[in-house]
Amino acid sequence: MTQGPVLIDLEDSETPVSVADAPPVPDPHGPPPSGQAMQIAARVAARRPSRLARWFWGLASAVIGAMMSVAAWDFATGLVARAPVLGWTVTGLIAALLLVLLLIALREMAAISRLGRIDSLHRAADAALASQDLAQARAVTDKLLAFYAGREDTRWGRDRFRERAGDQFDAAALLELAEDDILAPLDAAASREVEAAARQVATVTALVPLVLADVAAALTANLRMIRRVAEVYGGRSGLIGSWRLTRAVFTHLVATGAVAVGDDLLEPVLGGSILSKLSRRFGEGLVNGALSARVGVAAMEVCRPLPFTRDRRPSVRGIVKRALTGLIGRSPG
Repeated sequence: MTQGPVLIDLEDSETPVSVADAPPVPDPHGPPPSGQAMQIAARVAARRPSRLARWFWGLASAVIGAMMSVAAWDFATGLVARAPVLGWTVTGLIAALLLVLLLIALREMAAISRLGRIDSLHRAADAALASQDLAQARAVTDKLLAFYAGREDTRWGRDRFRERAGDQFDAAALLELAEDDILAPLDAAASREVEAAARQVATVTALVPLVLADVAAALTANLRMIRRVAEVYGGRSGLIGSWRLTRAVFTHLVATGAVAVGDDLLEPVLGGSILSKLSRRFGEGLVNGALSARVGVAAMEVCRPLPFTRDRRPSVRGIVKRALTGLIGRSPG
């Protein structure tokens, strides 16, 4: 019977043993990371309620609004009859509340109108590029200058564009000049918002092991990211406008099958197929962060007044690399 530890000498082995060559530890908890939280969030945001559901919520809102209005009226008139001073004070508060609600409604309408202006500029630029119509392109850039007239952060770019626009005799060149001078700093700011959202989604998914917490975090972060991207480009979307914009972005991604990911998105950060060797939770965080970056690029395309031309469309891989490299160490080679 052998007593004590048994030592095995590997010096005579023909090939050295490396820990890096060891196969990944099998994960008993499920398949490789697939970004499930982001895929669920995308389906939730892109889902359009049925006509029956819209009728239900519309009628329910009308009935509840009527009941609240009658109750408030009866309360105010009854209070005026019992205590005139207090009753008129409450009536004034109710009137002030109605005024605030009216202002919120007007702001929502203005936000939706502003998003509509961006969409019309985008479509007009697409038409000018398709037909190579210089006059139409100049009309688009004139509207773009008017759209950003109140933005101090675009003043230098607008002045520079006005100086050089007269030298352009091609529609594509004119719109590219507008991109360089006016939209380039806005593109950089929007990219930073996308990177921050991707980093946040990756971190929360990796560190919070609660059921559906990653879905809620992914949906909330992406809603905020889309709203901020719209604000960077001048959309200033309100609550209703933000939700409509979010649904448009996610509907486009779901329809094109873009809410899916493989090793290709994370390869610039991790290298090779190292994703399969990570813990499943950490891998899910990285995948969800990469999908958030893809959503952010789609939001930039939707919220931008001009379409991306040539190679100016931001690279999803580049955004993923800048956003997620800080969360992990670079892989060798």
